[in-house]
Amino acid sequence: MDPITHGIIGASASSSIAKRQKLRVAALVGAAGAMLPDLDVLIDSASDPLLQLEFHRTITHSFVFMPVGALLVTILLWWFLKARLTFKEIYLYSLAGIATAGLADTFTSYGVQLLWPFWETRFSWNLISVFDPLFSLVLLVALGWALIKKKHLSIYFTLAWIPLYLTFALFQQQRASIVAQKLSTQRNHNIEKLIIKPTIANELLWSIRYTSDDTLYADGVRLLPFTDPQIYTGTSTNLLNWQDQYAKFRGTTLYNDIARFDELSDGILITHPDTAKVIGDGRYAMLPTSVNPLWGIKIDTTDTEEHVEFNTYRNASSAIRGQFLDMLLGNTLID
Repeated sequence: MDPITHGIIGASASSSIAKRQKLRVAALVGAAGAMLPDLDVLIDSASDPLLQLEFHRTITHSFVFMPVGALLVTILLWWFLKARLTFKEIYLYSLAGIATAGLADTFTSYGVQLLWPFWETRFSWNLISVFDPLFSLVLLVALGWALIKKKHLSIYFTLAWIPLYLTFALFQQQRASIVAQKLSTQRNHNIEKLIIKPTIANELLWSIRYTSDDTLYADGVRLLPFTDPQIYTGTSTNLLNWQDQYAKFRGTTLYNDIARFDELSDGILITHPDTAKVIGDGRYAMLPTSVNPLWGIKIDTTDTEEHVEFNTYRNASSAIRGQFLDMLLGNTLID
């Protein structure tokens, strides 16, 4: 989830437990607490590009880190706010804020290791995009009104908006799941892995991806309320059998890095169709109907003891933007 929305949710949580006269400063502390976990993006290594991917949304987003992170925020803010809040108040407000961070990220895709270090499973509900302007704007307006008027009622509305919006998202997701099952049945496919998530910044156009018989299929569906789903048939590509293809490099840094990327990609690796020697994460693409991965690792078999290179392959050309907008608006695509 984007940092601003994190901050808004954290501010809403902390101000909801604050007294009226301390509403604004409590919101500030809660926002700081909610944004702290995303500082894990600073964990980086020039020699090992996959390190940042492995650590993002892990330690700092886990339940066990929350009290520690809240203490760090409290220590940092104490010198600035000690005239207005006690140490205990700063800690409680920052804890309320940071408690929302990992949970909020589970609403999106990619996943969060909430139970680290006891369980490394990434929790992800795939309900909203990492940036959803409607979701965030309502939160911002309600929180802003609450802080201006110093009224708890608007804050309670802010907190009520979150489950309300997520309920609608869940309804849309279930509709997309039904479409996925129908498509696979029509194609005589047995779904092995199914990934359903909204496309960027909206809840109307959804991405359907599933694997069947070592093949990844990608389709899009527009789900306007009270109307029949509008399906956009996409493309498919073979899943990469990297264990066999790179078997002779077993034990090398190259092989181990591919294994790491495979785990981070939930086992859905594909060859980039347009870029040579690139293995991509098949779960993400600019268009729901495309199998051109958003990011991937570049393979260099001439130096197998060097870490792989990680790159993004976003193509935001006018043609791609036009196709996305056509699907979002429900227009017929022209080949």
